[in-house]
Parts: sequence; structure tokens; C-alpha cells
Amino acid sequence: MSEQAAALSSGKTHRDENFPVASVLIAARHRLAILAFYRFVRTADDVADHPTASPDEKLRLLETMRASLMGGSDASVEGVALRQVLEARGLSTDHAADLLEAFRRDVVKLRYADWGELMDYCRYSAMPVGRYVLDVHGENRALWPLSDALCAALQIVNHLQDCAKDYRDLDRVYIPLDTMSEQDATVEALGGSQSTPALRAVIAALARRNGELLARAAPFAGQISDRRLALEVSVIQRLAEDLNDRLLRRDPLCERVHHRKSDLPGLLFSAVARFLKARLT
Repeated sequence: MSEQAAALSSGKTHRDENFPVASVLIAARHRLAILAFYRFVRTADDVADHPTASPDEKLRLLETMRASLMGGSDASVEGVALRQVLEARGLSTDHAADLLEAFRRDVVKLRYADWGELMDYCRYSAMPVGRYVLDVHGENRALWPLSDALCAALQIVNHLQDCAKDYRDLDRVYIPLDTMSEQDATVEALGGSQSTPALRAVIAALARRNGELLARAAPFAGQISDRRLALEVSVIQRLAEDLNDRLLRRDPLCERVHHRKSDLPGLLFSAVARFLKARLT
């Protein structure tokens, strides 16, 4: 990590994310490539999300990371490390470059007009992650649409869970403005200690729409050739479904939506059961 980027680091690691990243379910031969990608993305995300760094500084650091990824510079340790992994495995830089585009948008774009705009953002902020992991495993790119649906759904879950924090810390609102308008909700309601009835209606409407993405992604794990990756995807799908259901019942402004450790055994059991059923049938 460059000295400037290090100063903007959140300190988060892959173990702090809402969903598994290169867990023990993933074959050891693939973990290095996934973790190099994660560290690059985590560093860029921290740059884009820093609450006090200026937009110009953020864009400059993101460009430094892009140059290091593409081989035009060695200034970003994470960029160089990922570039070397990609070269060794014959993988494309496209997925990492797409994510940098999402982080550039985070710096300059604070509102989303409608669901279509949000899905276009997810095309760069979420879908490349699943596509990269599939490429690392040598999976068929025909699986990309199912992966895209799951990754977009994970992104929407994160946006809804963190909607108050994003507004409070960054003045960033991923909730589509047209959905706000349809429910007579205001952006300023995100700054309250609890959601207004209108804002709750907005969050519930988006969670229901997100449920459609999760339903579309449901066959994904059953079509992955690598059984270890398929099991991890099954676990991620189950965790996302449960979080999305919580958003239908809980207010993310004043109630906990994130999982506790005590929630996980039952969810993992049901994910494994579903995985085994899919494989057997």
C-alpha cells in the first residue's frame, strides 16, 4: 500500500466482510489469487469511502492504483501484487479495472435516480467480483448472469443495511430517488434516529425487488463445476436471503440487521442441506 493510501485505510480485512471471502471452503490453490484481488479492491474502496480526504486526492490515488494494475507504475503495492498474480495465471485486468470505475463513481456521484442507474453501478461495483472468482476457478462464463444477479443482490443488501451511515458520513445515497418519491420519503429521513413510515416503505420495496435478484441467482451454486466454490456460493446465497428478509422486518436506522455469530450455525446448516439436495438431484 502506498503511504498516501495507507493513511486512508479502514483497517478492514477479508474476515470483516458481511459475506465469506476466500474462506476455507475455497481450494488453497485459488486463495492467493482471490486475496490479492480483495486487497486491491479493499484499498481502493477505503480510498473512495474516506470521510475527509478530498475528491481530487481520492481520484489521484485511484489513478495510481489503475496505473500499477496496468503496468505503467509500481507506486501501488496492491496494484503490483495483483498484476503479478494476473500475469502468472493468465487472467484479465478487466474485472479489477471495472471496480476502479465504480470507486471513481463513488467519489463524484452521490445520488441514483432509479433502479436502472443503481444496476449500472452494480455492474461495476459488484458483478466483477463474482466474474473474477469464476475466472480464477476456470468456470464457464455462461454462469456470469447468475453470478451477476447474486453479486448485485449482495450489493443492495449492503446499501440498505448501511444507508444511514453512508448518508451521515459521506452524503452518499444509493437508494433510488424515484422510489423515495413514490413513497413520499425524503433523503433527509436517512439522518433520523429511526426510519419514518415512508422510509420503511422504501426499504421494504427495495428489499422485495432485491428478493427477485436472489430468486434469479438461486440456481447458481448448483451449476458451478468446482464443488468447493459451489458450496461457498450456496452459503453466501443463504446469508444474503436471510439478511434481505431482515430488511423487510427491521429498521436499519435503529435495529441490527447484520448477523451475529450465534445466527450462523443454523444458516450454514440450511445452506449445506440445500447444496447437498441440489447436487443429489
